[in-house]
Amino acid sequence: MTSAKPDQDRIAKRHCYARAGIPLHLLVDREKYQVGLFGKPHREEYTEVHLAAFGEPLALPAPFGFELDTKPFL
Repeated sequence: MTSAKPDQDRIAKRHCYARAGIPLHLLVDREKYQVGLFGKPHREEYTEVHLAAFGEPLALPAPFGFELDTKPFL
């Protein structure tokens, strides 16, 4: 979830997580009213990005394998 420093959450943390090889990164962006799922890390970036506006479902791949209901974030 974005903090009081959302740019750090959107950019710096995402790059660090990708560089560390973390396979999936989920970010609930309170300012943009959306959820982002970042996958397939390569170097310092994720090569796969899926976005869903608050209120829309977001499919989470294995090992989770379910749709995240984002309506509660509205």
